[in-house]
Amino acid sequence: MASAMSERDHRRQRWAARGALAAVALAAVLPLVFGGLKGLLLLPAGLAGLALTAAALWWVLSRRGPVRMAAATLAAGTPVAVITLFAIADLLWVVFVSLLLWCLAVWSGRYALRSTGLRPVRVREYRTPPPQRPFLLLNPRSGGGKVGKFALKEKAEALGARVVLLDPERYQDVTALARAAVADGADLLGVAGGDGTQALVAAVAAEHNLPFLVISAGTRNHFAMDLGLDRDDPSTCLDALTDGVELRVDLGFADDRPFVNNASFGVYGAVVQSPGYRDDKVGAALERLPELLTRQTGPRLTARADGTTVADPQAVLVSNNPYRMDDPFGFGRRERLDSGRLGVLAVRVDSAVEAAELLLSPRPEGLTVLTAQHVVVQGDEPRLDVGLDGEALTLPAPVHCRIARRALRVRVPRDRPGVPEVPPRMDWRRLRKLAAAVGRTAAPSRSWRP
Repeated sequence: MASAMSERDHRRQRWAARGALAAVALAAVLPLVFGGLKGLLLLPAGLAGLALTAAALWWVLSRRGPVRMAAATLAAGTPVAVITLFAIADLLWVVFVSLLLWCLAVWSGRYALRSTGLRPVRVREYRTPPPQRPFLLLNPRSGGGKVGKFALKEKAEALGARVVLLDPERYQDVTALARAAVADGADLLGVAGGDGTQALVAAVAAEHNLPFLVISAGTRNHFAMDLGLDRDDPSTCLDALTDGVELRVDLGFADDRPFVNNASFGVYGAVVQSPGYRDDKVGAALERLPELLTRQTGPRLTARADGTTVADPQAVLVSNNPYRMDDPFGFGRRERLDSGRLGVLAVRVDSAVEAAELLLSPRPEGLTVLTAQHVVVQGDEPRLDVGLDGEALTLPAPVHCRIARRALRVRVPRDRPGVPEVPPRMDWRRLRKLAAAVGRTAAPSRSWRP
């Protein structure tokens, strides 16, 4: 019976791979079959429209005044013109069908690849007793007032936690508060606030080998998302106080400053320093970007990552574990938080042509993506602007970024949404092998280990 089921699974795998390849072939030839010469000419016209749109967006970000307005009009009008061109040629339906076939190819291909046994390693859960003296810091302003909306203070105190409600009218050193709580006997530290505040308290928890509780009451909650917590109802995170498990995850450092998500240098690091950034992010960015992108202001950066040198990028992002970059459905997520590797993303774009290449080329020269255990960011100025988990800082150059592997014990609810399974990367070469197989596939018998 098991052998029959196994053979049935292999047949499904082979036919899914064949279906993916067939859908790709149909998506490619459909415009030629129904459009003939018009279809052959309109395909490069569509690619040219994408390139022109990317170039126009570059001009929007890097110019001011009438040029920016004209570029904005061009960026909005070019896609409309391309769609109109396909509609006049009566090929608009062909474009939509081709896009659907591409979606079918990706879905079918991932089904085939998912069944090969090449699965990422899940973060191991550790069963530990509930804390007896938990200490929580709650920021009432975080996330637009989620602390009050979900009655987090009252619920945490009902579960036996000692709670300190931060005063939004005056500065309070959360690191000092956390250290004082440890000295007073706290056996768990937790935070309801932004990722920047989370990182500061997490570092104290890691230093004293105490469990750390993330309460998803921030605005974006990127760290909570990659931990698989419920971001819609932060009160569910408090369930970890009574029925929880522990995860061992990494903690990043820029010099001695901790970060749970990323440290950003260059363009974003400068924009986040703007006084009005918190109230109007788009307006602050548009005000600063022209000079930053054209290198009229800001430092000239150099990043060195485990022997690889990236010269003169406009932006460098160093992340606590690498972000997923190759898939629109998993873009901005991290597959793991315990790999012991920093993610490095560096961007250099100096013209509209390079901006178009960044969008259209599968391997643009202006984009560097790699991983490292140690990253050094140097500039031609004595201090560098840094966005550390979204918080504005300036640090003396050079800035040394490192990662402390599995240094942080994060306590999470046993029952939580979890992290969505990351779809496998599309590997067309392997799909061809799967489609050509006549017997059982050559799928490995062991799970993949990064």
